[in-house]
Amino acid sequence: METGDHKDCLGVIMPVRDALDVINGKWKLPIIIAISRGHKRFRDIERNIPKITSKVLSKELKDLEAHKLVKRSVFDSQPVSVEYTLTPYADTLNPVIDALYTWGTAHRKTIFGSAADAQEVNGAQ
Repeated sequence: METGDHKDCLGVIMPVRDALDVINGKWKLPIIIAISRGHKRFRDIERNIPKITSKVLSKELKDLEAHKLVKRSVFDSQPVSVEYTLTPYADTLNPVIDALYTWGTAHRKTIFGSAADAQEVNGAQ
């Protein structure tokens, strides 16, 4: 990034802030990733995200739906079945998720060195 004047700075800050307003917090991206990996039902999503509560998952899914990233489908079956899928708009987050994954992996190696590799192999995070 180049240095510039106040307007230039705000021109970068505002869109970044808007993006963070949509995906901020510790749960939204993990939910999106879980759904993208095929976990469509509420309990499946919940089981695949350690330490998330049902109440928080419900709230975050509603937020993601309001931002048009997740679609909630209700099926008239016995019992009623609900599935969550990503919208095509959610696909626009793939480069962001990939960049965060790449940076996060490099950061872990910078901070923890080869111990980060051992933690990944052992499943610790």
